[in-house]
Amino acid sequence: MIRHCVFIRFKPETAKETKAAIYAEIAALKSRLPGFLAAHIGDNVSPETGMDKGYGEGFVVDFDGPEARDAYLADPEHQKTGAKIVDNAVGGLDGILVYDIEIADQNS
Repeated sequence: MIRHCVFIRFKPETAKETKAAIYAEIAALKSRLPGFLAAHIGDNVSPETGMDKGYGEGFVVDFDGPEARDAYLADPEHQKTGAKIVDNAVGGLDGILVYDIEIADQNS
């Protein structure tokens, strides 16, 4: 399994409605992309003040493997939503942190 983590420093002027629409678009990809297992979306709730380095919001998507993740990355609808994220992030790409983790099969 691949856990695709995306953390965002949104511009202060980005409306809550805009963020909600972006997150809804990410979640909607699950219904049409095989291997897209789950999307988890929300604000950082860590008590470790300052450790988020300003990446206060984001989402995590679980995929059944790298092939499903790669299909998601190449998907035109994902790319449109990704462009919206870049447009609304502080400094564009500089306001986005992406980190993928391979999760070993827990049943092994």
